[in-house]
Amino acid sequence: MIKSYFASTNRHSQTKNTPVNPSVLQNTSRVSPWLIRVAYLLGHYMVLPSFFGHIKVTGRENIPTSGPVILAPTHRSRWDSLVLPYATGRCVTGRDMRFMVTSNECQGLQGWLVLRMGGFPVNIERPAIATLRHTVELMQQGEMLVIYPEGGIHRDGQLHPLKPGIARLAVTAESTYPGLDIKVIPVAIHYSEPYPHWGTDVNIHIGEPIKAADYMNGNLKQEAKRLTADLTHKLKQLSHQEVEISDRIFAKIHN
Repeated sequence: MIKSYFASTNRHSQTKNTPVNPSVLQNTSRVSPWLIRVAYLLGHYMVLPSFFGHIKVTGRENIPTSGPVILAPTHRSRWDSLVLPYATGRCVTGRDMRFMVTSNECQGLQGWLVLRMGGFPVNIERPAIATLRHTVELMQQGEMLVIYPEGGIHRDGQLHPLKPGIARLAVTAESTYPGLDIKVIPVAIHYSEPYPHWGTDVNIHIGEPIKAADYMNGNLKQEAKRLTADLTHKLKQLSHQEVEISDRIFAKIHN
């Protein structure tokens, strides 16, 4: 399904004055620039520093200041979607973030806020063509996307098997639109408590980018599997480092 979609998109991209996909307009129109600016400032300078104990971020130099980026973080808490902007967002890199979230997270008041803060829904089991198209167009626009490769939240501190979606999306988009230079960046998030609460310490380590262009050497399905394997390896390394670094930092702080 993904392959046929990209083939169709590539054909349409060759014509002039191609109409903008209505679903993209709908998703984009929900984003509130003023709310994002206010929320980023409040979160970065007031909410998170007041709620958490010590927040340690390493590897910020690995975030490109421009071009399409897919952040691939471990998923340990609902707080992840707030500490990620603290570590890599507007106040640090000058870049806003777009979150791919599950459809059930876009309901009610929470959904209203998620959509206006740059989130867009996806059906994990059967992603719609419109969602895939929207994601690729965001990458064409040089946006920074957040996709949790483990899927759901896991509080046991272990890296769980990664979903293949990120790799498939990255290599297929890069193959269809050569020169996009998509970078997939592993991010390990570690909390001193499995259920973060007031005073919990946080350690975030940002790894070196994985370039989708390095996976254009053969069958895209096999290359996507290779990218997923490499991303898994990097996240395991980062997660192991995070636990060691966090234990040392938290022990030093509390002794």
